[in-house]
Amino acid sequence: MSGITKSFPGVRALDGVDLDVQAGEVHCLLGQNGAGKSTLIKVLAGAHQPDEGAITWRGEPVTLRSPIAAMRLGIATIYQELDLVEGLSVAENVFLGHEPTSAGFVVRGRDAKAATAALLKRLGHGEVAPGTLVGDLSAAGQQIVSMARALSHDVRLIVMDEPSAALDPDEVDNLFRIVGDLTAEGVAVVYISHRLEEIRRIGDRVTVLKDGRAVAGGLPAKDTPTRDVVALMTGRNVEYVFPPRPEPVPVPVATSLTQPVLRVRNLSREGEFAPLDLEIRPGEIVGLAGLVGSGRSEVLETIYGARKPTTGQVSVEGRDLRPGSVRAAVRAGLGLAPEERKAQGLLMLESVTRNVSVSSMSRFSYGGWLDRGREREAALKATRELSLRPDNPSAPVRTLSGGNQQKAVLARWLLRGCKVLLLDEPTRGVDVGARAELYAVIRRLADDGLAVLLVSSEVPEVLGLADRVLVLREGRVVHEAPAKELTEHRVLDLVMEGTPAT
Repeated sequence: MSGITKSFPGVRALDGVDLDVQAGEVHCLLGQNGAGKSTLIKVLAGAHQPDEGAITWRGEPVTLRSPIAAMRLGIATIYQELDLVEGLSVAENVFLGHEPTSAGFVVRGRDAKAATAALLKRLGHGEVAPGTLVGDLSAAGQQIVSMARALSHDVRLIVMDEPSAALDPDEVDNLFRIVGDLTAEGVAVVYISHRLEEIRRIGDRVTVLKDGRAVAGGLPAKDTPTRDVVALMTGRNVEYVFPPRPEPVPVPVATSLTQPVLRVRNLSREGEFAPLDLEIRPGEIVGLAGLVGSGRSEVLETIYGARKPTTGQVSVEGRDLRPGSVRAAVRAGLGLAPEERKAQGLLMLESVTRNVSVSSMSRFSYGGWLDRGREREAALKATRELSLRPDNPSAPVRTLSGGNQQKAVLARWLLRGCKVLLLDEPTRGVDVGARAELYAVIRRLADDGLAVLLVSSEVPEVLGLADRVLVLREGRVVHEAPAKELTEHRVLDLVMEGTPAT
């Protein structure tokens, strides 16, 4: 790709970007949210047409007028937001648009299932039945289906956008094995990730985008210092440090600040997590560490009332909540920032104002009429407290970067005046610079008296943010300790080989 330029109304997304990818290599594409990565890969996928520039494929100039044209040439793209049809089977998704047919245009479903089974076996997931509904699969399973769909064509280049975001360590290892097998066959891979440690592990070369320009191209992935990569991405040096934890202040007598604001007693959901007890005090951040499937997200959603517990009770400030009721949880002062913020946490077509105010609408309604001025003023105050950018409450929330979308979710609960904040993968899909800002925001909210319960797939994030950590393995708490007494290796040992805590 040479001199690729692409503009949208009021925005120059790409400004003369060059990218060259060689057969059999993993070429990592890095940059902050808004740097132009998504636009560039959509040009490569045929979803966007460049305003200027040229694309050369296997030595010949080409024009990619549509995704179908790109796919026919052997260019496949696996987006972070998987474009699968959940109501169709695995085989139907894999061959969607190029179904095996016989004379008379009769679709040969049996052939599609057999070919799908072979592709899944090649990907190390032969246990997945081709007839399974995609909607019944885990996030990792759905990603494997997307890979199988790409391989169902004669693919020579695969673009993978944040492929490890929803995977646990074992699944990441399997992903890297698949990538290694593909490159050994001469397939090129463009790999996009915010996890810089993955780039060093799997990448061959790196191209860095910033503000729509390629500020570095073809850097050796394994030999370029992380600090240099971060400086290229952000234009400044970003230290990988978390906000300092406040020193505990001795309190001679019991006060409201020493009493738990959230108390969970004997809470469980059959088949998901065993009975657990948990207490969080104002100003405390508690982390849940564990592999995907260990029950971490299910614990948060059950506390929030989105799932009904099999046993146990949740109470806020000493008042028991009605089990399985989100309304009761929100009224008591709980707020949830879900893992899938685009699908579960945001109204993507609505403004920032509406996304921030949606849980507090009664404050701005009088006799059935909405006071839009007061709604906008309150939302603007909440977003400014969190330094949300751009400072435009009328902007559609879908136009924001991942980090600022997460700030919009946090601003909603800040406006609501919540007492307990539940965070599920708070920095998923967020770039390096924005992560540091989110860490500072979360710590500041805790310092202001919020109780925070945090779930993250990234162990360093849990240890860096939390004051106290509960380690989960297969739905059971196997260890609990202050974060400063744990290391990443110790936590990984516990989640892989841990024994239930006594």
